[in-house]
Amino acid sequence: MRPRRASATAAVLAGAPLAATLFACAPLVAQNIGRPEDVVRAFHDALATGDSALVLTLLAENVVIFESGGVEASREEYRSRHLPADIAFARSTEKEVSVDRVGFSGDVAWVLSHSTTTGSFRGRDINSAGTETMILRQTQMGWRIEHIHWSSRSIRREGS
Repeated sequence: MRPRRASATAAVLAGAPLAATLFACAPLVAQNIGRPEDVVRAFHDALATGDSALVLTLLAENVVIFESGGVEASREEYRSRHLPADIAFARSTEKEVSVDRVGFSGDVAWVLSHSTTTGSFRGRDINSAGTETMILRQTQMGWRIEHIHWSSRSIRREGS
C-alpha cells in the first residue's frame, strides 16, 4: 500500500468537523488550482486520499463520464453510483499518471494522459495500463471537468 498524502482540503482546516470542513473548503481549494493539468492531478490525488468533496467540486454538475462501455451523465450520478468504488480502488492501488498533451480553445481545455496502476483490489492483483481524456471548462470558480473518458487494459507480467 502506498503512503497517503494529506488531502488539500483536510490541510486547510485541521481539527474542524470533518463533513462541514470538507464541503465548505473544497470549492476554495479547487478555485486555487491553476492549470487544467493540475486539476487532473488534484482529481487523482483526491481519489487516492478519499477526499470525495474535492473530487465532486472538480467535476462540473453536468459531467459525462465514459468507462468500460458505461456512462454516468452527471456529477450526482457519479457520486451515487461509482465514486465510492473509485475511491476504494484508488486507495488500494498505486497509480502513476503521466500527462501527454494539454490543449486549449477559448475557455475549454483538454488533458490527455496515460497511466499504470499496480497493487491489489478485492483479492485481485492489478497491473494495468490506462489512457484518459479529460475536457475541462474555465468557470468563475476555476477549471471544472466536464468530460472524462477512461480506458484500461491488463498488462501481462513477464513469464505469464
